[in-house]
Amino acid sequence: MDQPARETARTVFDFSAELLDGRTIALDQFHGRVLLIVNTASACGFTPQYAGLEALHRRYCDRGFAVLGFPSNQFGRQEPGTAAQIGAFCRESYGVSFPLFAKIEVNGARAHPLYRFLKGEKRGAIGLLSRGRIAWNFTKFLTRRSGRVAARFSPATPPASLAGAIEDLLREPRPEA
Repeated sequence: MDQPARETARTVFDFSAELLDGRTIALDQFHGRVLLIVNTASACGFTPQYAGLEALHRRYCDRGFAVLGFPSNQFGRQEPGTAAQIGAFCRESYGVSFPLFAKIEVNGARAHPLYRFLKGEKRGAIGLLSRGRIAWNFTKFLTRRSGRVAARFSPATPPASLAGAIEDLLREPRPEA
């Protein structure tokens, strides 16, 4: 499926991405859900956040919430594994049940179109390293049920601290199909 140009994309549901198993899915299958989109890595100081992400996913999935994990090897080469290794690590170490996607780039000319869109919607903190870029693994984007980006959180933000923001968004009405 062709990725839309930044100018034509209006929500995260306008994109598709490849899962760890190689299947490409349209993100519009998550239409009406609140999403937490996170760039992940298996060998990072923030890797234990997988447990918190999984806890959020399980706590709210029945209410219309999902975590989407996008492994990236762009920061300190902290995601060197194959798709099979990433999947096994996440399942065995953290019991991850939320969707994990194929390894992507989140910055630069080869950044996945979804991440170009996310960064354009929420540029992040102003600082020497950021300027809209993803600064490190486990940057988090929270989206409304409509697919619009509601907030961006730093890698240091613990997943559990997002519960209130998630609950607020889950109270919003579901958009019409």
